[in-house]
Amino acid sequence: MDILFVLIPLSVIMAIIVLAGLWWAVYRGQFEDIEDEGRRIFEKDE
Repeated sequence: MDILFVLIPLSVIMAIIVLAGLWWAVYRGQFEDIEDEGRRIFEKDE
């Protein structure tokens, strides 16, 4: 039971870190042009 006092705050902190990373990626424009990145896989780089 005592481990819950450690695990619950730790999981909340980890969730905040993940959400902050997602917000940073969206804010910096990582997801703006996902269609071209999907097509780039099929193009040849010759």
